[in-house]
Amino acid sequence: MLWSLLKILVFVALIALLAFGAGLLMETAGGVQITVAGTEFTLGALQSVIAMVALVVLVWVFLKLVSLLVATLKFLNGDETALSRYFDKGRERKGYQALSDGLMALASGEGRLAQAKAARAEKYLQKPELTDLLIAQAAEMTGDTKKAAEVYKRMVANQSTRFVGVRGIMKQKLSEGDTETALKLAEKALALRPKHEEVQDTLLKLQAQAQDWAGARGTLSTKLKTGTLPRNVFKRRDAVLALSAAGALVDEGASVQQQEQAIEANRLSPDLVPAAALAAKAYIAKGKKRNAAQILKKSWGVQPHPDLAHAFASIEPEETAQQRVKRFGQLAKLQPHHAETRLVMAELLIVAEDYPEARRMLGDVFEKAPDARALTLMAAIERGEGSSDAVVQGWLARALTAPRGPQWVCENCHHIHAEWAPVCEHCSSFDTLSWTAPEADEVASATGARMLPLIVGTLPEPQAAEDDIEDVEVVMTEAEPVDAVMAENEAK
Repeated sequence: MLWSLLKILVFVALIALLAFGAGLLMETAGGVQITVAGTEFTLGALQSVIAMVALVVLVWVFLKLVSLLVATLKFLNGDETALSRYFDKGRERKGYQALSDGLMALASGEGRLAQAKAARAEKYLQKPELTDLLIAQAAEMTGDTKKAAEVYKRMVANQSTRFVGVRGIMKQKLSEGDTETALKLAEKALALRPKHEEVQDTLLKLQAQAQDWAGARGTLSTKLKTGTLPRNVFKRRDAVLALSAAGALVDEGASVQQQEQAIEANRLSPDLVPAAALAAKAYIAKGKKRNAAQILKKSWGVQPHPDLAHAFASIEPEETAQQRVKRFGQLAKLQPHHAETRLVMAELLIVAEDYPEARRMLGDVFEKAPDARALTLMAAIERGEGSSDAVVQGWLARALTAPRGPQWVCENCHHIHAEWAPVCEHCSSFDTLSWTAPEADEVASATGARMLPLIVGTLPEPQAAEDDIEDVEVVMTEAEPVDAVMAENEAK
């Protein structure tokens, strides 16, 4: 309100001053005489001022007309002028609007509309570094991979868009299944952008699939240097790669380099079960049994595993069953209550024909974790102690449909593997296998149900010795109720 009042007062004051000035000029004597072609013009003081103002305005208009004429001539000549800049701004405005509409169409899943808007933006802007990516992605959305490939190749020729072009072609090759070309493109893309995490992961995955362990270890080091991988994860995966480079098995014919790589893998990640087993075999091949035992004990203390038990048994292959039970007691002391410790010791005691101790060692594993292995061991113990065939068959019937227990399972796709591998054979993920029980039972329950009457039926007269566990026959002719078998087992 005050500001508006102030403006009104200033305006009134200016009008008053102009009126006062005009009045003074009108009262002032004299003037200006102008002679034009013999004609004299006499102007008073006020008229002279008005004439001067008009002259100044005319000169200003004349100079502007001259400037416009010069600008027009330059425009026609192709030079940059205010006029050309005006038209350029109009085209630029239309181009950016088309680019914005194309991005919105792309985000909305309208591929054809995005292509049309991208072509319009390219026409107005003439900036391929802005429009090429939109054109390529719109072409991919509509299934025109050929056009997308052409645009990506054009982007490779431009220094500012080279990485985007290489990455786009790499993704196309991956979708086509051409992993060899994709691997080379991933290496080139990583050279252009070493800190790009997606390219790092893609290259590492492709190198692992191609079994390029040395190259994969280099890529892993790059991830560590750029900060995209924690150091503890780096050590674990570097151990996996070193283990993979050592080979699946280290035997008498293994090279010294393979043995050293196996030992290095265990040094990098002592809790990696395959690395510990492989390093132990490498030491056994060198005749260093004490080193092998130390590695296996250390790994067993972290995670008991059948592969570790197998490697520990191979340290003394000629020992008797009783000697092996005594030697394995060193491992049992490290994890005495672990299910794997109980199962391994029970197996060894069964081989040593110490069935009561095997039952005591197995404890309640078959109740807490009733998998096929534990139930089969119970059947072997019952057979060794002289139980009836019905009792043995009852345990075997339960083992038939029971889960198989912990296995190598991919954490990404949950695919079950018979042996450990650095890369999942189903989803090609790197370092995703873990020793755990599958989420779902892998045994076909319907098939097992049909076989139950055969297993729990009456057996013919046994022809083998009672202590010979491996000769258990499951050939039955007449079914016996499962409840009766289990009742007899519980009474036993």
